Amino acid sequence: MITNTMPAAITAQGFDDLFLDQRPMFDVRAPIEFAKGALPNAINLPLMTDDERQRIGTCYKEQGQQAAIAMGHQLVNGATKKQRVQQWHAFAIAHPNAVLYCFRGGLRSKVSQQWLSEAGIAIPFVEGGYKALRSHLIKRLDQLIEQLPAFVLSGRTGTGKTEILPLFKRTIDLEGIAKHRGSSFGKYIAEQPTQINFENNLAMALMQLNRVSQAPIIYEDESRLVGCRLLPNSLQAKLKTSPIMVLNDSFDARIDRIFGEYVVKAIAAWEHEFRDPREAFLAFSDSLLQSMFRIRKRLGSEAYTHLVKLLKQALYQQSEKNNLADHKHWIAYLLTYYYDPMYDYQLSLKTKRVMMQGTSSELVTWYQSNNT
Repeated sequence: MITNTMPAAITAQGFDDLFLDQRPMFDVRAPIEFAKGALPNAINLPLMTDDERQRIGTCYKEQGQQAAIAMGHQLVNGATKKQRVQQWHAFAIAHPNAVLYCFRGGLRSKVSQQWLSEAGIAIPFVEGGYKALRSHLIKRLDQLIEQLPAFVLSGRTGTGKTEILPLFKRTIDLEGIAKHRGSSFGKYIAEQPTQINFENNLAMALMQLNRVSQAPIIYEDESRLVGCRLLPNSLQAKLKTSPIMVLNDSFDARIDRIFGEYVVKAIAAWEHEFRDPREAFLAFSDSLLQSMFRIRKRLGSEAYTHLVKLLKQALYQQSEKNNLADHKHWIAYLLTYYYDPMYDYQLSLKTKRVMMQGTSSELVTWYQSNNT
C-alpha cells in the first residue's frame, strides 16, 4: 500500500488472526537471531548484519542509547541503507498485507517502518515484536493441547502409523513437524528445526485445527523426544492420558515397510545429496552404524555385536553385489529382540486406555463411526 501515513501497530488482540490468516511477515532482526527461532510465514530481511548488531550492542552497553542510535545510522547509511530498504520495499509490494517485527517491537521496528514510509510504503509493525508473538504461541499451544480432546495412534514399529494419519483428517503429524521419523534410525539428512521453531509450528497447526472445530485430534504415539526435539510437557501429559487406538500389521509387512523407508528411500536421499554413488554409500553406511551404536547399551553387548555383524554383511552385499535384500535380516532381528519387546511392555502399562485394535481400514472405520 503506497501512502505516507503510519499504520497502527498490531497488538496482542490481533495475534491469533495474524497467524491464522498466515499473513506474510518480515523479520528485521539480525540473521543470528532469526536462526535461533523464527515464525511461520516469516522471511528474514534484517536491518543490521550480525556484526553491526554486535557493535551497536557493545556501544549501547558502554555509552548508552543515543550513542548506539548514532552508530546505527552511521553503519546503515547511504548505499547500504538503500539496498535494505529496496528489499523491504519489494517484499511489501509483493505482499500488500505484510507486517514487520523486530525482537521487542522497539527501535528497529520503528526505524524500519519509518524508512519504508519515506519510500512511500505503509506497513504495520508488531507491538512487542518477536518476543510477544513467541509468548503468545506458547500460551496458545498449552491452552489448545489441554482444551482439545485427543486420541493416540499407537502400534509396533513399522506398522505404518504415519502413513494412515491423513486418513483421520484431524491429525497432528509430530514427526513431520519435527523432521524426524521418531526412532533411533529416523534421522533425516537435513537438520531438525530448532526447538523454538518446532514449538511455533506445532502451535500453528493446532490453531488451524481449532479454527475449524473442537473435535478430537489424533496424535501418533511418541516418547518425550522426537529425535532431538522435546515435546511440550502439556503434550507429554496429554499422550499419557488419552484413549489409544492400536494399529496392527503382519511382521513381514512391517519389515518391508521399514526396509523401504530406512534403506531404499534413505539410499536415494543420500545419492541425491552427494551425487557420487560411492560417497552416498559411505554416508548411508555411516548413518546406520551410528544409529546402531546409539542404542548399544539398551541392546546389550551380545545383541549389539550380532546386529553390527548382520548390518555389515548387508552393507557388503550392497556394495559388492548391488543386493539390498540382506538389510531385511538386521531389520527382522532388531524388531524381534529390541523394538517389539520394548513396545509390548510399554503397551501392557496402558491397556486400560486401548479403545480399539485393528488394521488401518478397521481403525479408520471404527473411529469414523464413533466420532462423527
